[in-house]
Amino acid sequence: MKLFRSWLALAVCAVALTVGHPAAHAVETKADEAIVLDDTTGEVLYAKHPDRRVPPASMSKIMTAYVVFDRVKNGDLSLDDTFTVSEKAWRKGGSKMFVEVGSEVAVKDLLRGMIVQSGNDASIALAEGVAGTEDAFAELMNQKAQEIGLKNSTFRNATGWPHPEHRTTVRGLAKIAQHLINDFPELYKLFSEREFSWNGIRQFNRNPLLGRGMGVDGLKTGHTQNAGYGLTASAKRDGRRLIAVVAGLEKPEAREDETARLLKWGFREFEAHTLFAKGETVERARLWLGTSGSVPLVTERDVRITLPRESRDELNVRVTYESPIPAPVDKGERLATLHLDAPDREPTAMPLVAAQGVDQLGPVGRLAGGLQFMLFGPPTPEAR
Repeated sequence: MKLFRSWLALAVCAVALTVGHPAAHAVETKADEAIVLDDTTGEVLYAKHPDRRVPPASMSKIMTAYVVFDRVKNGDLSLDDTFTVSEKAWRKGGSKMFVEVGSEVAVKDLLRGMIVQSGNDASIALAEGVAGTEDAFAELMNQKAQEIGLKNSTFRNATGWPHPEHRTTVRGLAKIAQHLINDFPELYKLFSEREFSWNGIRQFNRNPLLGRGMGVDGLKTGHTQNAGYGLTASAKRDGRRLIAVVAGLEKPEAREDETARLLKWGFREFEAHTLFAKGETVERARLWLGTSGSVPLVTERDVRITLPRESRDELNVRVTYESPIPAPVDKGERLATLHLDAPDREPTAMPLVAAQGVDQLGPVGRLAGGLQFMLFGPPTPEAR
């Protein structure tokens, strides 16, 4: 924190601290589309055609899981509830859990069949059990996509089965994964299960990066002839989590190698910093005609940033407000702006609020302030 304070001390005097260190070493990928997201800060570390609409294949099942997890969390659905397997689910081609038509299967087992075995039959059974029909469930997927801010995404089924309108982006898949991991941490553990047996058939998790000793604990592969080979994966190392998505590769080995390489690059080349904790005083703002001469300015949330390891000294932190601020001020009132600038990243600005309320001076104090105004003019504003 001492290093960050030295940055701030210079910044509030409008002095930018820039030291010419090189940026992170560049990386490329064979994937047609790819993204690496730092879950700690939400920052994109690498992107290649991140907003191009692509068929996600079985990576769609991440959104299917999100919708079902949400029902479980809200209490509308229990993991012990059972759904009846329809003929449609039983007959569906592609990867299977091998459920029997007409059988009653617990939600927890269907989830494992979908996540571990990538079962299309399990996905449809879940969709029909939750929404009545797969089409109705797809609308729930689209609603959730809107709620979490996905753009350029349209879901038409629960499996990722080829459909001309079933499309999303690698940015969208990374965002779904991020929400799923953070909104449902206990249920997310299903994605790290290595194998699952049903109907006497033992199948292993199709995620090739599980168990490779690099911290990967999810999420999902995908493949169709039109989509190529894709993988959405997340890894956690030393308390830091990255999410990587690749799509459009020609071989299954390529999606494994490219995803592993991107995750290793992200952990190696970048580090996340917490500059200020939620509620921590960033600066004290001068007040005019207040019962106190200043008020602490604090952040409404943790302020975190991801930077290349060799570029951390290039961060410039500034606080701007027009000083002095006239009293009274209310606790929580937005009074200033915190600016974060660093090379090769979009500038960030976030509000700073009053940590406490400050009343205006009484009549005598205001009279004294008025006399000072008449004799010496208004206090000189400072752009800080």
